[in-house]
Amino acid sequence: MKTTLQNEPRQAAAERRGEFVVPEVNIFETPDGYLIEADMPGVGKDGMEIMLEGNEITIVGHRRVEEVGGEPLFRESANADYRRVFELDPAVDTRRITAQIDQGVLKVFLPKSERVKPRRINVE
Repeated sequence: MKTTLQNEPRQAAAERRGEFVVPEVNIFETPDGYLIEADMPGVGKDGMEIMLEGNEITIVGHRRVEEVGGEPLFRESANADYRRVFELDPAVDTRRITAQIDQGVLKVFLPKSERVKPRRINVE
């Protein structure tokens, strides 16, 4: 059975051109900082690159490609790598950024600098 599709999914087209797929993210603000959650299915710890340059953080996730051994008839997911760039708030303490990945979900914690956090001043 041969199947051809007229409307190729955007991610599959990006894969053919060797481009990156932009991962979907959630961004939260906490009293202590910011949390970025990025969905990158197929990416493990060994496939992650996080680079900090100036006030920009770049997240790149390299997918593990598994050979299926058959001809794809329909594909909605791309084998392309992920890439997303964020401009950081000057309040972020870049020396204390941490990251973890679990089941294709990357979490990057961007702590606020102590100088911008609210603090109580005691009166003597």
